[in-house]
Amino acid sequence: MNLRSLPTGLNSFDRCDERRKIIERELGVDLGDLSIEPSKLGSAEEKNCEQMFGHVPIPVGLAGPLKVHFSNDRSRDAGVAATDIYLPLATTEAALVASVNRGCKALNLAGGVKTSSTYHGMTRSLAFRILNSQLSILNSIQKLEAQWKQVGENTSNHLKIISFCIDEVDDHIFLTINCDTDEAMGMNMVTIAAQAIGEWLQSNIEGLEFVTVAGNVDSDKKPSKRTHDLGRGYEVIAEAEISEDIVREVLKSDPESLVKTAHAKLDVGSKVAGSLGSNLHVANIIAALYLATGQDAAHTVEGSLTDTTIDTLRSQQSTINIKIRCPAILVGVRGGGTGLPAQNQCLDLIMKANCQLPKCQLLAESIGAAVLAGEISLLAAQATHTLSKSHQNLAR
Repeated sequence: MNLRSLPTGLNSFDRCDERRKIIERELGVDLGDLSIEPSKLGSAEEKNCEQMFGHVPIPVGLAGPLKVHFSNDRSRDAGVAATDIYLPLATTEAALVASVNRGCKALNLAGGVKTSSTYHGMTRSLAFRILNSQLSILNSIQKLEAQWKQVGENTSNHLKIISFCIDEVDDHIFLTINCDTDEAMGMNMVTIAAQAIGEWLQSNIEGLEFVTVAGNVDSDKKPSKRTHDLGRGYEVIAEAEISEDIVREVLKSDPESLVKTAHAKLDVGSKVAGSLGSNLHVANIIAALYLATGQDAAHTVEGSLTDTTIDTLRSQQSTINIKIRCPAILVGVRGGGTGLPAQNQCLDLIMKANCQLPKCQLLAESIGAAVLAGEISLLAAQATHTLSKSHQNLAR
């Protein structure tokens, strides 16, 4: 089946349509429901997907508003109103949007969510093999830091190497670079820079062989203890305090039951499983927001490393404190799928928040706040034994 040799002069839509017809004819299948409206195609066929022949629509539901006190204003402490955000959730899992909405309601009545974030940058780990153990290769890499950094940064006007670390294991060296990639998520940008650095170091350090541009220490799209502990991209913390009245009125539970369920699930159960992230269903919310806003959905795996903690306040035993730490929220507002028509509109929906944070930080902290809403709602459903009932009512 040749999907590359198409008639000349076709536009993107016609190329997709022609490929779909070839596949239907060759395989004897009907793929009509994958057809695309020209106005919704954008640059997908040219920039995002090879041999594109259609698209798969994903339902998008709206959760919110959710009141957020972003890291640049501590509004609640200053007596200033919180910022309302709206959350477009792309999902086929019934009950998810309803659950997040319930969490939003509870958090809004509690005064909103407080968020903060740390930017660790996008990482890439170059792998080298040491050919001559008698040479001080590690010292050479450190001595040449200024030069190889310049080589990497010269590959893009939007990349800055903000830190690096070196791991030496047996006859291998791993150089991990952390990069500021401006408004892009930046994985491709960092990979291009890392390739240039690897080639330069191999040419300038005797006894050093450049093996691969991606040596897995960065754990890109994979779970790892290093990412869990050190963070990658944006590390986001979101927290809130919810009174007993709100717990009973909105979440239909009580503080004691929430804490008991959280301990069994997050502390004991996660330990038994050896979980790297101890949470309820963080990946659900992150995946839904990544899909809606054109992010790389495979990075949901790093988001799943989130830890959720729930306890009562010492001074007020009837008030719940819930906090999440997402070590790796990997997002951008340029590049990838963010420029596609539907995804760009969903992204704009979140960016309309009245907040002075840089756009990527605003998106990352908004995702953290959304995660908190999803966590408290699911915890309540499990504490009240209504999880299966919710899915029975909404997901059948």
